[in-house]
Amino acid sequence: MLLHSVTLAVYLLLTSSSAQTTVQSCVFSELQPSGLRVNCSSLNLMELPHLPSETTELFVQDNQLTSVPPGKFDQLTNLRKVSLSLNPFRCDCSIQYLRNWMLKNRAVVSEEPLCSSPVSVAQKAITDLSDTYFSYCTFPLLHQISTSGCVYVSYNTIASVMLCCIIILLLWSLILARKSTFTIYVEERHSGFEADSLRSLKPKHRRRLHTELSGFSADSGSVILSEDLERPLINTELLSQVLETLQKKHNIKIKAT
Repeated sequence: MLLHSVTLAVYLLLTSSSAQTTVQSCVFSELQPSGLRVNCSSLNLMELPHLPSETTELFVQDNQLTSVPPGKFDQLTNLRKVSLSLNPFRCDCSIQYLRNWMLKNRAVVSEEPLCSSPVSVAQKAITDLSDTYFSYCTFPLLHQISTSGCVYVSYNTIASVMLCCIIILLLWSLILARKSTFTIYVEERHSGFEADSLRSLKPKHRRRLHTELSGFSADSGSVILSEDLERPLINTELLSQVLETLQKKHNIKIKAT
């Protein structure tokens, strides 16, 4: 009993000397037959102090706590009562640990703390936050960097990295396409570009066209041969220029097979 009292006295001395964010120190009281009550209520605390493992009752209501560091309560295996109300908790990724801990230890929490921000969940109980609400958090992503924190990564960061990768892939594909050569093979029956499809008029249409052109030629004193109708309808000189342009600027080759 004497040893326990000496240990408690030393701990109180260290705690009071290391408290930088409070005007007053937490009050530590021994409980009978065993245990320790830690009263840190209404001290304007910005963060929780170091808590001894033998703590059984913890009162930190009416402070300025916005979150609880991951793993903070894991060592308090004898904890039987906790009061966390009246704190401006910010319900983002950093509150996920406290929410999960309270879901497993509902009987220990005397009064359920509420979210203060963001506005979308203000005045909502922390334990009422669903798993979907934390879907944009990765917890933990790598590993615990210390006993008081884990690494959180925002979904926006991951989405930004993925977007950059997609843009780089598209640019690489565009560069590769510009350097590539495309070859189009045309069957032999279409070589020479006789454009049979353009001259595939029905017989009656061809006869009418031939008659009209012959009558017009007789009146004007000129002679039009019927072979003119069999000439290709595509200007081969223009076609050669088009093929040359496709090959030089777009690396597209057209070959007859």
